[in-house]
Amino acid sequence: MIPVKKTLIASAAVLGALAAVTGPAVAPAAAASDALWLWSDPYEITLAGPSEDGSPAPSQSLTVQISHDNTATTVPAGTLTVDASDVASFAEVTWPANCRPENETTAVCTTPELPGGANAPAARIGLTTKPGATDGNAGYVRYTAQAGGMNAYPGETYVAVKDGPALGLTQAEYRTGMAPDQPFDSSVILGNQGNRTADRTLLTVFTSRGIRLGMSVPSNCESTNAVTGRTFLFVLDERTTPGSYHSLPLKFRTKDMALFDRVDYSAQPYSEQALAEARAGRAFTPGAGPELNLTPAAAPSDELQPYRSFTVKTLNQADYRLTASAVSGAAGDTVPATVTVHNAGPAWVASLGAGEPAATVDIDIPAGTSVASAPDACWSQSDTRYRCNTPIYLTESGKPATHAFRFTLHIDEVIPNATARAALYNDAYEPPVRTFDPDLTNNTATLTVNPSTS
Repeated sequence: MIPVKKTLIASAAVLGALAAVTGPAVAPAAAASDALWLWSDPYEITLAGPSEDGSPAPSQSLTVQISHDNTATTVPAGTLTVDASDVASFAEVTWPANCRPENETTAVCTTPELPGGANAPAARIGLTTKPGATDGNAGYVRYTAQAGGMNAYPGETYVAVKDGPALGLTQAEYRTGMAPDQPFDSSVILGNQGNRTADRTLLTVFTSRGIRLGMSVPSNCESTNAVTGRTFLFVLDERTTPGSYHSLPLKFRTKDMALFDRVDYSAQPYSEQALAEARAGRAFTPGAGPELNLTPAAAPSDELQPYRSFTVKTLNQADYRLTASAVSGAAGDTVPATVTVHNAGPAWVASLGAGEPAATVDIDIPAGTSVASAPDACWSQSDTRYRCNTPIYLTESGKPATHAFRFTLHIDEVIPNATARAALYNDAYEPPVRTFDPDLTNNTATLTVNPSTS
């Protein structure tokens, strides 16, 4: 199985490090504040040949997505140029209504207007294996876009022919406005878009820390815990023939510490090697509940992808608190100074999708001192101010609920009771800290050097 990936391609040079793709500069008017992005869903496509019963190969869809960064501006409609000549020897191409074919393998498509920070499908292209295509045929569909004076760096999607089962899943509903300890059903459809039967299926489910399985762990499942969540490995014994569909009853429940959570789920043909790779050397515990079984289902209207995820947003609170140390020393000394972020819960806070820090802190340096060393997660904004980021999550309890920024200060001059402010950036994170933190008054602290004894 080829895993689904998502590569973003920026037109601004400052974003060139992302996904090892470097983009050219955009037009001068937009370069300072915006960038045009392209990516495909899925990132790679596996086309099946004729089925084992001789029936024609199914069509697959390649959706090219377009977006831009600046939330304050709207990008007008533009154009997407698609070149499928590299796959023409083994794949038929079907163009959507918004694309004007220039020949059998190239088309120019009209892209939609993009409101601030929005993304939208630019073209949904159909690909079907040609008669005579053989296992291993491969090539790229390539594309570029222009809109609002910006040029996206050329992107490409790898397309390959592969005989075998190709399992996919429908997209479960994104959840918002949930309450702590609330059950929800996220049943999905499993289908086989390949040309061979999968005798068994390996289903992998990850629930982040604020979500649990809404049933006893089945006997055909094993699981393992980590700080950020729990991984479940299901072995489903039902055969999935080409073109068949099955209902997969997934049930979950939010926990008391739920806030910003996610569920990831994927399917692939079972093998001992696939199971070992999914375990990744971790210890798993077998379940003892009733088996999770597949039941036949009608063909869904949604596309199938081997990897899916959805977010679960719960109405909850997380009380951040900030503390800072008081230290003493003589002129010429170096002293440790610490600013610490605490999450007092009840919710944990995590950015498992975007990978943003759970908290950002601005730390001023007391007068009469200079920074001899700073944490790796901190960078200088001036001679007297640092900005520091926590990891992408802060749990609601235990050691990972706290993160300390440990500086070493050089005392250049003794100034009695020299103080400086440390403050959480309450407008950071998405949504901002102020939307889930019930008490912002404890989000500041005072760092003191040579405190007065009186």
